[in-house]
Amino acid sequence: MKQSMPIIITIDGPVAAGKTVVGKMVATSLGCMFLDTGGMYRAVTRRALELNIDLKDVGELSALASSMSMQLETDEDGIDRLWVDGKDFTDELRSAEVERNVSIVAKVPGVRLAMVEKQRAISRDKHIVMVGRDIGTVVLKDAPIKIYLTASVQERARRRSLEMQSLGRELDSYQVREDLDRRDMIDSRREDSPLRPAEDAITINTDGIEIEDIVGRIVAIARRIQ
Repeated sequence: MKQSMPIIITIDGPVAAGKTVVGKMVATSLGCMFLDTGGMYRAVTRRALELNIDLKDVGELSALASSMSMQLETDEDGIDRLWVDGKDFTDELRSAEVERNVSIVAKVPGVRLAMVEKQRAISRDKHIVMVGRDIGTVVLKDAPIKIYLTASVQERARRRSLEMQSLGRELDSYQVREDLDRRDMIDSRREDSPLRPAEDAITINTDGIEIEDIVGRIVAIARRIQ
């Protein structure tokens, strides 16, 4: 495919709406890099927990986020991996403790400001598919293709349970649903960059739709525009 400008696709939506799996497949289909920005907030959360930082201390959390170095690098197998302070953190960010606390850390304005700056730097001059909560509304507002994925809470809870099982962790279904409800409330009600679709985003409800169909639709949109 010939382009006169980089392919930039943003995919936003709530937890377990399908952003990551769809984003990865779209990126592969179009030859783009892929960044799940949630991993960046998880990296800050994990580091804060390791350092025993009080998660109510917005000053310390903001300083920590600003100090962390983050790069997106492609490994020898063609997988895009998040490197934090010189270490590959890609496979180390899904602990239950991190999952419970990431929305608390992510709502801190200073943390969000630091992450937005890093996300914009990573995307510069790249063909990229970037997924998160505020990519189309804040990080890459001028992106030509903005997607907002959503799904029912029941379906999202089912997906999250399967994801946790694949990681070797069994969680009570009620606990999964409760965690999703809590994170939805935090993400949608925070003052800085609340979760919402961009005005020019294409909203896709993924309930009952095959992943391949969603990917095909987004890829077709990208090819029409490019």
